[in-house]
Amino acid sequence: MNKIFAGLPNTIFDVMSQAARDLNAINLGQGFPEDPGPLDVREKAADAVLNGYNQYPSMMGIPELRNAVAKHYAHWHGLKLEPMSEVMITSGATEALTGAILGLVEPGDEVLVFQPMYDSYVPIIRLAGGIPKFIRLEPPHWLLPEEAIRKAITPKTKYVIFNNPLNPAAVVYPRDNIEMLARICQEFDLIAICDEVWEHVVFDRRDHIPLITIPGMRERTVKIGSAGKIFGLTGWKIGFVCAAPHILRVLTKSHQFITFTTAPNLQVAVAYGLGKADDYFIKMRADLARSRDRLSDGLSQIGFPVLKSQGTYFVNVDLAPLGLNETDEAFCKRLVHEHKVAAIPVSAFYEQDHVTSVLRFCFSKKDETLDTALERLSHVLHA
Repeated sequence: MNKIFAGLPNTIFDVMSQAARDLNAINLGQGFPEDPGPLDVREKAADAVLNGYNQYPSMMGIPELRNAVAKHYAHWHGLKLEPMSEVMITSGATEALTGAILGLVEPGDEVLVFQPMYDSYVPIIRLAGGIPKFIRLEPPHWLLPEEAIRKAITPKTKYVIFNNPLNPAAVVYPRDNIEMLARICQEFDLIAICDEVWEHVVFDRRDHIPLITIPGMRERTVKIGSAGKIFGLTGWKIGFVCAAPHILRVLTKSHQFITFTTAPNLQVAVAYGLGKADDYFIKMRADLARSRDRLSDGLSQIGFPVLKSQGTYFVNVDLAPLGLNETDEAFCKRLVHEHKVAAIPVSAFYEQDHVTSVLRFCFSKKDETLDTALERLSHVLHA
């Protein structure tokens, strides 16, 4: 029995989602929208199931989707990719991350990981025989600390995992922070594995800047994206991996022994979706920003200290200014049991040196869901 996985507890998402189901609570913990997703994209998938090819597609992904990914990134980021040698399709971004880590990391390699972090990174690093080196990020800005990064690097450090926009903290990193990380990668000969699944879910006219587009990073970056996040179709599990040919050749070897390939009908639909006019993506951001503001403003009016969400489906609340003698985990358990609203404690995204005062709420919900949650939460601080 593999001790790495056998010793792991159920994820906080499972725990809080199960509590929400058991208690008939509103689930603002796990990040999935209530909207069914764009109709035209779903219709393309349905047509491809009925009238298209349903046998094994190419291991690398259907050519139509690989070309669409390359065109999409050229349009949005000025990133020029050769679709047949620098783009691969996976069964979700988590599979892409798993394949990248297992394909690249060798036993004894150190991997820099920024906390808070997506919870799959560390178990897979350890499964590969790697050693995670944790760097703590702190509210309210969650910026990358150059001094701490440099201090963590040793001759064994080979990789860094960089999540931008940062899921737990709802931060979209500014150019100066990204350029600083690029300089360090080049100075210490590190390869960056970039989890960029939230790249289109950015607000207030912010730009997502892929690390791979920074000068000097083209040959040392793995860029990972997600159709599920771009189109609000989280169950589809269609991921994109982009990397220079010498890196991607390695990643194809791990991919072929994890899932090998990905549903062709969904690939057809995603290829269509990535070619949609800019208006779709702009409207999607505006609609989500409106939901963000609805929840954020409501929480602020109740008395919660809200940290401004710059991207993702999430908004965070920092309990520290309230002076409560309660951790984020205890507070979340009290919320779901006593007030029937599920949230996620951000301390769950740390392995060590936890920040224990921040809660994460998902706002990609219908207005009535958010309003009902706010009504229930209005009693929390005044009970």
